[in-house]
Amino acid sequence: MIAIALTGVAAAAAAKQPAARGNEAATAHYFAGLLGARAPQLAELTMFFSQMPKGGDLHHHYSGALYAEQYVEFLDKQGYCVNKLSYRVETNKTVIDAERALAPAARTCLSAGELVADDFSYRELLQRWSSKDFANHGAIQPPPDRQFFQTFGFFGPVSNANFDDGLQTLKARAIAENVSYIETMFKMAPVAPDAAFDAKARQTGADDAAFTALMRAELAQLDQDAGFGRAIDDYVAKIASAAAGIDDARFTMRYQAYVLRLLAPSQVFSSMVAGFKAAGKSELIVGVNIVGQESQAVSMRDYTLHMKMFHFLKTQYPTVKVALHAGELALGDVPPEGLKFHIDQAVNLAGADRIGHGIDLAHEANVFALLQHMRAADIPVEINLTSNDFINGVRGENHPVTLYRKHGVPFVLATDDAGVTRHDLSHEYVLFASRYQPDYAEVKRLSYNGVRYAFLPDAQKQRLKAQLDQRFARFEADIAILDKQKAGAAPAAHR
Repeated sequence: MIAIALTGVAAAAAAKQPAARGNEAATAHYFAGLLGARAPQLAELTMFFSQMPKGGDLHHHYSGALYAEQYVEFLDKQGYCVNKLSYRVETNKTVIDAERALAPAARTCLSAGELVADDFSYRELLQRWSSKDFANHGAIQPPPDRQFFQTFGFFGPVSNANFDDGLQTLKARAIAENVSYIETMFKMAPVAPDAAFDAKARQTGADDAAFTALMRAELAQLDQDAGFGRAIDDYVAKIASAAAGIDDARFTMRYQAYVLRLLAPSQVFSSMVAGFKAAGKSELIVGVNIVGQESQAVSMRDYTLHMKMFHFLKTQYPTVKVALHAGELALGDVPPEGLKFHIDQAVNLAGADRIGHGIDLAHEANVFALLQHMRAADIPVEINLTSNDFINGVRGENHPVTLYRKHGVPFVLATDDAGVTRHDLSHEYVLFASRYQPDYAEVKRLSYNGVRYAFLPDAQKQRLKAQLDQRFARFEADIAILDKQKAGAAPAAHR
């Protein structure tokens, strides 16, 4: 027999393996104790998941991730004020100058400092610009889905600037809760309206050959549009500028171009084209998505049209990744027939690489074949528990994460719009653990899924995975100590 001498590094790694396995087992034991025989220990679960390394947040909207308090801080940087009657941002310089000429007591448009000093107006703004106090105050208020989607109209004027500060805040917050990667839907891709395309799109949409010919002609026209090309280059440059200084040894961020599904067909299609082209021009832009309330009338009417657009553009730009909001619908949001096909078309027609939300699954007409295909093709779902609960009222055993788990479809936990619904990724893990009683192996796998299903080159995934390995080793060593201390304290607790 030939003896093989291990290198110093390999020998050290081999020596640590039994200890690492022991720490992992101790962490699993400690975690199981937090779920409890009667009720989950929520405070301890929050502590556990706040410290646990989390590989990535893959369903993340930049504008909805920042808290309203920071948007208030941005007001003065842009020279804006907020009307304390409507809580809308005033951007008209003439109006702003006129307000500032008035005595402070006479002003109706307030600066950031004036808002903070006026506690009533400030709290009212936070309630309009986010979900703050929605569930624990008795004022007349809109339905939760309207409350959620209306917030973007309030803070929109300030969210469209100060990207450097905003991204740095999100980075610092991610590092603080042990998240190593974010893939954010950052900016809407440019649009090029075309009334002729709009008129023909809905006429030919049911005829696949005719609609494909129409899209091919429109794509050729956009390719020759110098102004559209400059808009795409400017879009790419702005993302590069905003992203400067974000990546480092602890944290990585990438960006999805997004399309707004509420617009006219030509605007949606041209914005998709811009997103696909932008992704081909920049390694920072890793995919294309489509956003906007899915139950809105235009979204429902044009849904299949949009999926056909994605299908066509995937044939033209086959290397560009696509993550689609699909099936963010619950019973009663739309007529029943509207729940039957959205995830199916996103996967099988549009060719989505990941599905966002996917909560209408149980109503999909093709559900069994869809589940089988998503499992076999390794198409993950981005699960947003807080968002689905607040917007659609889908929670607990009614949430289709129970079906994705049962049928072996991969998924990740994500935040969606943590600033609007006022939570973080650790909270999503707390909800998942307390509601569905997973073992530690499953929650650890979910953390790694945040890297596995990222739209990144393999080399970058391997780098993030190696970092995650090291961070879990340190975390599990710390939890193993807690587990030992807890075991030692157990007899005293029964005296």
